[in-house]
This record gives sequence, C-alpha cells and structure tokens, in this order.
Amino acid sequence: MWPLIETAGTALALMLALALRPWRLLRGPLLTPVLGALVLLPLLWLTPQLMPAGLRIQLSGASLLVLMLGWPLAVPVLAAVAALVWLLGSGGALDAVGRLWWLGVVPATLALGIGAALRRWLPPNPFVYTLGRGFIGTALAGFAAGALMQWAHPVAADQALVAAWLMAWGDAFLTGLLVAVFVAFVPQWLATWSDARYLRTPDGE
Repeated sequence: MWPLIETAGTALALMLALALRPWRLLRGPLLTPVLGALVLLPLLWLTPQLMPAGLRIQLSGASLLVLMLGWPLAVPVLAAVAALVWLLGSGGALDAVGRLWWLGVVPATLALGIGAALRRWLPPNPFVYTLGRGFIGTALAGFAAGALMQWAHPVAADQALVAAWLMAWGDAFLTGLLVAVFVAFVPQWLATWSDARYLRTPDGE
C-alpha cells in the first residue's frame, strides 16, 4: 500500500508544483542554487547506500531548498535529484520514489506549512526567519517526516526515532547556518526572503 501512496502523493505534488510554472524563476539568480542542488543533493541522498543495511535515516536538504527556491520550484528539483539517485545508485525506481516522497516532498511540504504559520503568527524579523524557518522549522519538519517514515516502514535498528531526531537537528544546523550566510551575503538566492518584509523599520519606513 505504501508504495502506491508514495507514488500517488509524489505525482500529485509534482503536478501541483508544475502547474505554477516555477521554471520562470530560473531566469533570475535562482539558477545557481538549482545547479548546486543538482550536484550536491544526489551525493547526500546516496550516502545511506554506503552505510550498513537498515540505516535509512539521512540528511534531506528539502527545507533548505524550499527556503531558497520556494515550494513550487523545490519539488521538481527534488524530483530531478531523485532521478539522479536512481541512475547513480543501486536502488530501483520504487526506492527512488520513496526517497523523493520521504526525503523531499514530505519535509518540503511540512517546512512550507511551518513557514506559513511563522509568517502568520510571528513578526517579520530576520531572527524569526533564520532561527524560526531556517533552524527550528527545519528540525520540526525533518523529525516529523522521519517519524512518519519510520512508522510507514519500520526498521529493526534500535533507537530509530532517536536517530531521526538527531539527524533532523543536523539538517537544521546546516540549513540554519547556510540561510544565515545567504541572508547576509546573497539574499537573492532565497526566494522566501524579502528585504521589504524582514528589514523594514518598526514604523514601516
């Protein structure tokens, strides 16, 4: 049942993302982070194939892509990453779809929801963006996705949820660090960042 759910959910997310025509963003500065993601993320996703059998928990990078590219563009990029993992790795097509769902679509969508909640309920502050969306939001989205994956596909490894929690915070640390650097030096690489929103003075000037 789960392979069908993963395939259908992935296909639906990809259709929704492509319906928004996200490729239009590639005409701007986001082409660079897209190319970087296509080089680095496949290596990150292939790491578990070099580890002992049963250790499927790993860093995702999906939350960072959502912050950099926005959800509509992040989903097709994650699909391309999964395709590269399929071509370069030892898993089959269903394994690639499963990785795309649990490491890509699920945490990316959760990160989108957490970001929307932070925008709704917290003030537009750079610290809210970097710590809330980049760090804490990534940790929550990553752990929730990891816990759901463990529930859907139980493994025999001891303390699997503890490992998912630790890996989520590892993903959060890297995402928060990179987001802080990008905000300071290359904010144009963050589609979800806005100087007008996050750097405005208290009186709105």
